[in-house]
Amino acid sequence: MSEWLVLLLAMAAVCAVVLAITVLKERRVGEDYDPSETPDVIEYMTMMIGVVYAIVLGLAIAGVWESRGAAQDEVRREAQALYEVSERAAAYPPPVRDRIRADVEAYVDHVVHREWRVMLDEGELTERGDDLLRTLRLDVVRHEPRGEVEAQTYQPLVDQVAAVSDARGAREQNAGPALPGVVWFGLVLGAVVTVGLVFTLQIRRSPRELLLSGLFSMLIAFLLFLVWDLDAPFGRTVAEGTQAFTDLFPG
Repeated sequence: MSEWLVLLLAMAAVCAVVLAITVLKERRVGEDYDPSETPDVIEYMTMMIGVVYAIVLGLAIAGVWESRGAAQDEVRREAQALYEVSERAAAYPPPVRDRIRADVEAYVDHVVHREWRVMLDEGELTERGDDLLRTLRLDVVRHEPRGEVEAQTYQPLVDQVAAVSDARGAREQNAGPALPGVVWFGLVLGAVVTVGLVFTLQIRRSPRELLLSGLFSMLIAFLLFLVWDLDAPFGRTVAEGTQAFTDLFPG
């Protein structure tokens, strides 16, 4: 099921629940009921709780946004370093060049088609990826440069392989969700309390009040979905997260 379809269904469900409760509550109210009798302290508390929750929700969105940006930067750095290794290997003799490029292609193929799904599902990398990177490093390091051009190419190649390893380590550290479970508990509980406070303001069944309460509940549902979607530093799908690799290695 598409994430956007899930979002629309969740927003519609929350809106329907809020409107249904509002209508049912209104039907049980007597004709002599005066909504203007709401104590001022309730309005003040409702406003303060809403402000506090908005601040917490904004901090959560900013946190997951920053985490995703940093994670994607590391992915681009890993892919770019691999591309540099493949291109700089042109200075080596054909057998060595082809072997290094084959190592790079094998590593990229494994990351894109196998390891990424494991990383999204289990939050960890594969041993096969470590082995492929180790093979690439050995093929780069064990070649003895011959001539000035190869000597000038050797150290940059070693540095790029080290950059790949460093970026891979960062990818492993960021493989899990950015927000801990206790934060999610607070966000969901805060959403329930914030939406529930709508009913303490004694909303009537006028079209304007029903519209505002429905839009407010849908906004809360959308913001929670936004936090959930951004809480995956490397995206929710393989194609979304591996674009840096596929752009540089379209094959």
